[in-house]
Amino acid sequence: MTAAATAGALARRPGDRGAVRATTEPAAVRWALTAAALAFLALFLFLPVVAVLVEAFKEGLGAYWAAITHPDAVSAIQLTLQTALIAVPLNVVFGVAAAWAIARFEFSGKSLLITLIDLPFAVSPVIAGMIFVLLFGAQGALGPWLGEHDVQVIFAQPGIALATTFVTFPFVARELIPFMESQGPEEEAAALSLGASGWSMFFRITLPNAKWGLLYGIVLCNARAMGEFGAVSVVSGHIRGQTNTMPLHVEVLYNEYQFSAAFAVASLLVFLALLTLVAKRLIERKAQREADPTPPAAAPAGRDQPPPLPS
Repeated sequence: MTAAATAGALARRPGDRGAVRATTEPAAVRWALTAAALAFLALFLFLPVVAVLVEAFKEGLGAYWAAITHPDAVSAIQLTLQTALIAVPLNVVFGVAAAWAIARFEFSGKSLLITLIDLPFAVSPVIAGMIFVLLFGAQGALGPWLGEHDVQVIFAQPGIALATTFVTFPFVARELIPFMESQGPEEEAAALSLGASGWSMFFRITLPNAKWGLLYGIVLCNARAMGEFGAVSVVSGHIRGQTNTMPLHVEVLYNEYQFSAAFAVASLLVFLALLTLVAKRLIERKAQREADPTPPAAAPAGRDQPPPLPS
């Protein structure tokens, strides 16, 4: 059988006569693998989420509302949102610029740039936080100069924003680079040949074509920014009501044996994770629909045929 015939046989729908199954494993093996995957998800994903929600509402809605509206909790929520509003736009600007440069141009240092983009994936967040302490701390390389100019980075919001930006900046770039490389430069070259300026081509051709990859990267970047713990824990100083983000506030409450309040604030992060998954799925579905539009159904033979020409 030729390769084309094999591909055609595998492409038949399950209801077609003579359809070939893509897998040859026995049904027992398939059911066992499916059951193992579901058991793993239930043990390590579903049960923890359910446990957090049960503990959060264990003492009633009144206690839940009191926990998430406590002044320290409100301060942590505000700081988390402010940090995300700083880190995500910065990463969007860097990610779009880096992805466009890598996907469209050849230059010396391109491999080095790709390696640097992946650096936060290889470095522990705690080590990243320590790097910023060594740079901007009171005894760090820039600490004396910052102290003379009354600028505080470490144990303040600027340090939290810097650490969060460092930890999250690969997400947008890493989503856009393969997206732009798969599209190719043909449409951009056509726009330039028709007299479009570079900025006009970028905003009318490049960004619209990469919008789903960009949105996907923004969703992941925002989720990581709001849930970051390690790097922020090092640079924040754990000043309650001032430099505690939501994950740090959960840790403080848990260490003080305020379990209901800790799980109440943690449930907000759970809801954020669920919204992230929903947004991720919607973006993937819309991107898939645009990439593979369903072709119109062919008209049945003998119908809707043009009338014969008069003799």
